Amino acid sequence: MLHTKEDSDRHDVTTDAVSSCGQTLIRASEAMRLSGLSRHNFEKCVARGLVHKVESAGASLYSKEEVEDFKGSDVCRQMVDGVVDRRNQLNDLTGKEWVPETKSYMYQKGLGASHPHAQIEIQHPAPFSFQDIECLVRFFTKKGMSVLDPFGGVGSTAKACELLGRTCTSIELSEKYHKLSLLRLETEVGTGTSAKHRFINGDSVAVLPQMPEQSIDFVVTSPPYWGILHKQDQKVRKNRVANNLDTQYSDDPHDLGNIADYGQFLDVLCDKVLMPCARVLRTGKYMAVIVSDFRDKGEFVSFHSDIIHALNKRAVPGGGHLVLQGTKVLIQNHKSLHPYGYPFSYVENIHHQYIIIFKRQR
Repeated sequence: MLHTKEDSDRHDVTTDAVSSCGQTLIRASEAMRLSGLSRHNFEKCVARGLVHKVESAGASLYSKEEVEDFKGSDVCRQMVDGVVDRRNQLNDLTGKEWVPETKSYMYQKGLGASHPHAQIEIQHPAPFSFQDIECLVRFFTKKGMSVLDPFGGVGSTAKACELLGRTCTSIELSEKYHKLSLLRLETEVGTGTSAKHRFINGDSVAVLPQMPEQSIDFVVTSPPYWGILHKQDQKVRKNRVANNLDTQYSDDPHDLGNIADYGQFLDVLCDKVLMPCARVLRTGKYMAVIVSDFRDKGEFVSFHSDIIHALNKRAVPGGGHLVLQGTKVLIQNHKSLHPYGYPFSYVENIHHQYIIIFKRQR
């Protein structure tokens, strides 16, 4: 294809910044990059007269100085970041922030075992990443709201709440992990931060009935996965036994991980812990339960679906029902692969968890 001199002259004008009347003129693509606006929003600003088009040699150009001034305006910031809808009573997210969080999956995040702030976390045999909890707390609460974790562990939920400006009630049966959760906030977040939250060293089965009805804005927890921590497979021996780390929660008879029968374990978890959590949850608020399916003596146990079957549409003491809103898959793409079943049969490497989301509805 041949190019004329006129084409070349126009190319020079539209691809390079030019000076006119003391102003630097730039192309639309450069103006969009500078302002941070999408093409749709930029064209909307031009149509509204917020940014002015300059015709030069048949090309549409824009004043760089005007675009830079507009970038600092509230209108531009709202277009780039979005605004929190006045009707949004759930969280402090803009529409732009809200929509990606409704995906049915998320990737697990973590600091890594060698990180200085992971040294307390790894003392627990089944820690949960505070970063993943942050994502849930951020979506299901506003700043200043209250969060409950009936299996507090070493304080991942409390840490997430402190970082986000929410208040946490953390119930933990083990005195060791209870003390570690306090230490964790004091050392990883800041001196005095643990005093902002309520840490209870006790059995949730006994504590929850004493809590006021409809006093919590969000419940989030990762309960024991029955007795799977009692199995010391190759992975456990390599990662925990060899490093003298705990391989089970405790020897306490009230520890749900020590219940021998799966049916009894499920009944206690749902009837004595999760439904009482629903009682203290405010109407219209949410509960997120993070669990993983597992294998027991060759049998695949669909733990997440058993919980859904046990809880969905159940009447909540004090009014309303607990209704399933969805399940989010938490992808654990960092986990090592093991040759389970090879070369005879299919045995899954379970590299995901489920976040089961319920709502207390009228």
